[in-house]
Amino acid sequence: MRTDRGRQRFYAAGWLISAGFGVVASRVWQLHLREVEQRAEDAERTREEVARRRAVEERLRIARELHDSLTHNISVICVQSGVAVHLARKRGEEVSPALLAIQEASADAARELRTTLGVLRSEDDGDSSGLSHLDRLAARARAAGLPVTVNVTGVERTLPPEVDQAAYRIVQEALTNVSRHAGLAGGGDQVSASVQLHYTPGTLSIQVDDDGKGTVTSTGSRPSGPRLGLAGMRERVSALGGRLQAGPQDDGGFRVRAELPARAPS
Repeated sequence: MRTDRGRQRFYAAGWLISAGFGVVASRVWQLHLREVEQRAEDAERTREEVARRRAVEERLRIARELHDSLTHNISVICVQSGVAVHLARKRGEEVSPALLAIQEASADAARELRTTLGVLRSEDDGDSSGLSHLDRLAARARAAGLPVTVNVTGVERTLPPEVDQAAYRIVQEALTNVSRHAGLAGGGDQVSASVQLHYTPGTLSIQVDDDGKGTVTSTGSRPSGPRLGLAGMRERVSALGGRLQAGPQDDGGFRVRAELPARAPS
């Protein structure tokens, strides 16, 4: 009888000890899991900090390169064009529209470069230009000798900053390409360009056409080289999830058409 009771007590004590060990083991395992999770979080945070630091360092390097390679040259162009305008007016001469366009374009380039350098040197993103500057861009192109018409359809609205800036840059690069490749820069026949913006509830369409009058070379053929800046346009549009089409038209002109997602706020 006593042996049975002793055996029962022994079993009960064994179960209690086993349960105690189980609780302790469970607690130790939970602490271990928490420690592992904490280490993983610390490692992830460290990787993010390293990546952020490397990105900041790269942005600073790019800012230095831009400053060293462009700022001085743009400043020289701005100063020299300003001096030329001043001397022409002082002598009572008529200032060439092309010279005025160079003065204004160099001043705008210096402003945008300062803004870009400021963005690169900070942790905040920003834009230096948008469609609010479109009229000024068109006026500068006209002053340089390129007739430009701007037509806006649909209901205009405030766009996301990245879409607003990309749209402006697409028009800017397209007009620059017209001047470079359609004969204006090389003294060819007069060429004109048209800019069309169309707003829909979900998209913004941008179309820049030229009439192609200056695209014929002295041999009677059209230049076959690629237009500068198209790769940059495609990258901008692709980054926003849009579409870009660019190429010569049957009538001899060239067209750049982009469609950017720009959903209106609900």
